[in-house]
Amino acid sequence: MTAMPPSARPVVRLRPKARAANALRAGFPWVYADELVLDRRTRALVPGTLAVLEDAERQALGLVTVNPASQIVARLLDADPGAPVDAGWFAARLRRALALRARLYPDPFYRLVHAEADGLPGVVIDRFGDAAVIQPNAAWAEAHLPVLAEALAAVTGVTTIVKNAAGRARAREGLDDAGGLLQGAVDGPVAVPMNGATYFADLTGGQKTGLYFDQRDNHAFAARLARGGSVLDVFAHVGGFGLAALAGGAARALAVDGSAPALALADRGAQASGVADRFATRCGDAFDAMAALGAEGARFDTVICDPPAFAPAKPALEAGLRAYARVARLAAGLVAPGGFLGLCSCSHAADLARFREASLQGVARAGRSGQIVHTGGAGPDHPMHPQLAESGYLKALFLRLDG
Repeated sequence: MTAMPPSARPVVRLRPKARAANALRAGFPWVYADELVLDRRTRALVPGTLAVLEDAERQALGLVTVNPASQIVARLLDADPGAPVDAGWFAARLRRALALRARLYPDPFYRLVHAEADGLPGVVIDRFGDAAVIQPNAAWAEAHLPVLAEALAAVTGVTTIVKNAAGRARAREGLDDAGGLLQGAVDGPVAVPMNGATYFADLTGGQKTGLYFDQRDNHAFAARLARGGSVLDVFAHVGGFGLAALAGGAARALAVDGSAPALALADRGAQASGVADRFATRCGDAFDAMAALGAEGARFDTVICDPPAFAPAKPALEAGLRAYARVARLAAGLVAPGGFLGLCSCSHAADLARFREASLQGVARAGRSGQIVHTGGAGPDHPMHPQLAESGYLKALFLRLDG
């Protein structure tokens, strides 16, 4: 996209009495379609166009990116409506994000950019040492991807940059699913040290960006609970909770997932971590696998379930909550008396209260009771935007169950 001089940017305007004006002044970063004047001129804007946002009284509120085809019709980029969105602008945002992660982690493996919370709406960047994976999940980010990638390499020194174009967010923005290599080369899965274990992330063909950094702190907590005991890691992906538990002293771990390639990477991680003799996998539907384990009379000292988003949006909320309750019921039946159960949700639409309610219903239906010992969220490399609850999507409940 050719950069438009700030003075030539189009103007978009809020509807009279739109609540968005006060919300934006308080820091909320989005404008929904029913709050903006969508006249013929505004509807004709190319998705990702940079524009000056004004309130109904024609007072400038800041610089936004506009996508007339999206429910989130405008995203706030900068409080300065004349800010130049160029390599220097991106570099400043990236340096700020990098400073936080460098303080948090000794090794360069983390989420570098967490979208709105890091001042880059719709942009996710995960770093894997000398490689980085960008998810440009908003039209403006797709349009500015070359300059973003250039700034990313300059600020961090990464030599390989991959574009990941999978996921629902891009579809909602009217974007395609064409990913690929933007810079450098990928020779195979990348080894990632985390919580004393070694994981392998497939940057080009794996789920999301290849690894879920958001669960790092929850992995560590679960590993403390699991010391000396047996562990069942359901929806394990590349070994998430299971490998961390073994690195922390668990006696043995079984990882269950529906993806054979993910479990192959989990096995590779177990070998690299020196725990392969205590690690096993079972490939298949997680619900079926838990039911089968229950029928076999299997019991584990710690059971962790980290399923995909069953309620990614409000229309799926009720069905998603039923699915979380079912996970909790099946998993609770596999926990040995006095053992621990970990239940996770990455669903935006299901807040902590609703997720906890559904989970506890499932535990009760399994005939189990106990106590909540910990509630977790995403690690600090996934900061929350103070005005955007959606940026705090991850929830983890840990319970000790009685007999």
